[in-house]
Amino acid sequence: MRSDSKINLFEFDALPDGGSKGLTLPAEAGGSECFVVRKGERIFAYINRCPHTGAPLDWSPDQFLDADGSYIICAMHGALFEIETGRCIYGPCVNHSLEPLSVSIAGGMIMLKKNG
Repeated sequence: MRSDSKINLFEFDALPDGGSKGLTLPAEAGGSECFVVRKGERIFAYINRCPHTGAPLDWSPDQFLDADGSYIICAMHGALFEIETGRCIYGPCVNHSLEPLSVSIAGGMIMLKKNG
């Protein structure tokens, strides 16, 4: 941690383009399970919890995307979520959204902005 407002999560280059990675947030950021998705040079992060059931989304470690990497998918019931917005576009939670996290890239690291 380099500042009071941001926390280093992991190196940007450790996540391949089109990849996803699950992690547990540090205690000072709440300790929640979350995941990060990379699309080109952009990253998106969400709490790992389906808005329909509250269950984790991944079907195995770091597997949060559908077969062609176009959408985030819930392993429990196949709901599909837009990577860029977290909004459900298919399944029992249509128009509900994943809980986003504020992340950025700085100095080659994926950084989480702490709430509060």
